[in-house]
Amino acid sequence: MTFRKYHIIAVALLITILFEACSVGKNYKRPQTGLPDAYRNAPAPSGDTTTAADLAWKDFFADTTLQRLIDRAVTKNFDMLIALRNIESARQTLKQSNAAFGPDLDFRIAASSNIPSANSLNGISINQFIGTNHVEDFTAGLVLTWEIDIWGKIRRQKEAAQAEYLRTWEAVRTVQTRLVSDVAAGYYNLLMLDAQLETAKKNLALNDSILQMTRLMKEVGQVTELAVQLVESQQQSAMILIPQLEQRIAVQENALHILAGELPDAVERTGKLEEAPLPDDLAAGLPLQIISRRPDVKAAELGLRSANARVGVAQASMYPSLVINLSGGLNSFTAGNWFNVPGALFGTFAGGITQPLFRRRQLKTQFELAKIEREKSAIEFQRSVIVAVGEVSDALVRVEKLKVQQQVASQRVQTLRGAVSNATLLFETGMADYLEVITAQANLLQGELESAGITYNLYTAKIDLYRSLGGGWK
Repeated sequence: MTFRKYHIIAVALLITILFEACSVGKNYKRPQTGLPDAYRNAPAPSGDTTTAADLAWKDFFADTTLQRLIDRAVTKNFDMLIALRNIESARQTLKQSNAAFGPDLDFRIAASSNIPSANSLNGISINQFIGTNHVEDFTAGLVLTWEIDIWGKIRRQKEAAQAEYLRTWEAVRTVQTRLVSDVAAGYYNLLMLDAQLETAKKNLALNDSILQMTRLMKEVGQVTELAVQLVESQQQSAMILIPQLEQRIAVQENALHILAGELPDAVERTGKLEEAPLPDDLAAGLPLQIISRRPDVKAAELGLRSANARVGVAQASMYPSLVINLSGGLNSFTAGNWFNVPGALFGTFAGGITQPLFRRRQLKTQFELAKIEREKSAIEFQRSVIVAVGEVSDALVRVEKLKVQQQVASQRVQTLRGAVSNATLLFETGMADYLEVITAQANLLQGELESAGITYNLYTAKIDLYRSLGGGWK
């Protein structure tokens, strides 16, 4: 009997080894992306492929106030906290898939009493053999159940769980890159609004002096009431702009605190827009690098890996499964002999192959659906790559063209300041009328507001380039 038992075990192991080579499902292979050698609007990199994304966000953003804002947001933002909890969920799922390789071991203890009818065949037989009309049974032991991974189903399940686990990490990094860029853009928007508010207040003060001068000139008959009304109207336009900017500042401050998981409040800042520059030389590197550096693209590829593994799981579910059962312990008809060793010892070994028949249509449907999901995941991955390359290309051209706009806008502001100074001087000496002064002031106000806006747009373009290259999660 001992020889036969070991013979059965050897045959089962041999069958297991043979089936191990029959793993179903295709191993993952990255789809062809057809990426170019360089981004549009960027020269082909030579030698060094370092990109702006290689910079940690504390190195990219040198402003200490902004660093503190980002640090608080990364620590307390609600989306970040949820994404981190998703990692914990995926980690537990991965542990569960790892445990699936081993057998299930259960401890069982049971007691039963069977009283058959005295007129039944069982009742007559029991009474003849043991001299009683009922049978008691007491069992305590271990039961081991082990499904042999003959088709690689469990390995594919682990592969899918591991991909999903890594995907949650990339999801966290995706949230962080977006969060860092949103906080930075909001902070620079505050600095722009501060600059525009300062411009509006200076313009209001200038309008006030011109209005007083116009009223004095009306008293001596040099201008009419119409001139006073037009200058006063110009002053009122500047007055309306100030509460509008103050409102936008308060809303932006509230938004920054909410991003940091805090109640709305003021944001402390000491610098000015022109005093908080960003790095100027932002290398884009190779488009192929975006697959390995941008978190959302990596997450899309991991989703494809997971979908590919699930196809193998669905395919293996249609094939026979081999399950080995081992049990052993103590068994007795009477409680008094339950733990009588070695008399109460027992052991069983069984193995079986199960092939689904009537569920085959359902399992085949699941297999076809898994293949469709894999195709959808491949499309999502390719789309994420194309979108990422497009975002980098857009950011590159924005940075390039906004630099030109900023230079022209700065020159225009200098010209308009000279025009206002000359118009005011000529107006005081009677060589220019009030309309020329009003026009010069209006142009200067608009020019300074536009200049601050262009500077802000340039900063946000650099931030977008940094994020689109995959920067911000380090």
